[in-house]
Amino acid sequence: MTDRYFSFNRYAAERFGQKVYKLALSGGMTCPNRDGTLSYGGCIFCSDGGSGDFAEPMCESVSTQIDKAKKRVASKMTEGKYIAYFQSYTNTYAPAEYLKKLFGEALSHPDVVALSVATRPDCLPDEIVSLLGELNCIKPVFVELGLQTADDEIARLINRGYSLPVYDNAVKRLKRAGLNVVTHLILGLPEESPSSMLRGVIHAAECGSDGVKLQLLHVLKNTPMEKLYLSGQYECLSRERYIEILGDAINILPENIVIHRITGDAPKKLLVAPLWSADKKAVLNAVYRSFEQRNVIQGSLYGKTEKVLTNYSPAQQKR
Repeated sequence: MTDRYFSFNRYAAERFGQKVYKLALSGGMTCPNRDGTLSYGGCIFCSDGGSGDFAEPMCESVSTQIDKAKKRVASKMTEGKYIAYFQSYTNTYAPAEYLKKLFGEALSHPDVVALSVATRPDCLPDEIVSLLGELNCIKPVFVELGLQTADDEIARLINRGYSLPVYDNAVKRLKRAGLNVVTHLILGLPEESPSSMLRGVIHAAECGSDGVKLQLLHVLKNTPMEKLYLSGQYECLSRERYIEILGDAINILPENIVIHRITGDAPKKLLVAPLWSADKKAVLNAVYRSFEQRNVIQGSLYGKTEKVLTNYSPAQQKR
């Protein structure tokens, strides 16, 4: 089924000549909208684990984290290599000297073929971008930016803490440094219409992203999103609507954009809603059936976003 879109698995096989698996690691950092620099509490959907609930604990060295993470995925990964994925919180929110040691240790591991760094566009000063560019000369470096939405009103609602031009500028600077940029987008944010979601997908592509992660919004325990949901102020996307929007997003994306993710996992102990997302196998099967029925093919409607949006009612095209 993944021949319908440029999956990360296909990209990895082409680039690395083998299957690779991401090992979720912790760098021991926080975020500027958690520690009071911008605000407290983080984005309204973010768990206490800083979106890194599957990452190894920071109390271990990077090398130990990698070895433990390898054991955790051993049943899924019988052969191949790994990407060291610093996932929790904002992984460039630290001095360059600290990051050089942290990332350098990860890249020196013999089973690691690349580094992936999840961060915020507003936490990429020039010296950090330069460092990432230097590391990219040793092994490939992917920089994952949490955009989530290209609508600044929605961004304020979710407490993202920066405006769209900050993201645009960060992508340009990272690309000048020769880095691979992956943009995270969430489908189903509060008050965001399908029209806005799809415009965000196209913005990420046309801004220069090499890849995207398309993620369903999960309502997690002990977050502001949980309060919105339980109070009736937020309604989750149905599985059918999520798959519909996802298919449209893939159709309008250029063929060269790597799609790293079409859904996502939430820790079952934290998941409040939508509960249909907990059965990932069933979700993926439903996605593939829908793609077959609708003949979803990446790039088939690139440049025709406005035409795609006519499939939604005028009310759905507004927040």
